[in-house]
Amino acid sequence: MALTITEECINCDVCEPQCPNEAISMGPEYYVIDPDRCTECVGHHDEPQCKVVCPVECIELHPQWHEGQEALMAKYRRLTGHS
Repeated sequence: MALTITEECINCDVCEPQCPNEAISMGPEYYVIDPDRCTECVGHHDEPQCKVVCPVECIELHPQWHEGQEALMAKYRRLTGHS
């Protein structure tokens, strides 16, 4: 599954630089996560780094993007060019 940032985001800027896939960017009101780029840090880290650093815990599973570990790893490989 991809992650999403809820409206509780306080725009603290700590999540964006933690994303190894550059999936996080500033949206119209608060930070957003591009589900096409989010791998939940699979292939990079043991857990999603944005969730680790978020001080208000506003990052959760995206309700419309249901992907298992294999799909997340395939996305990681596609994004990084690893076979």
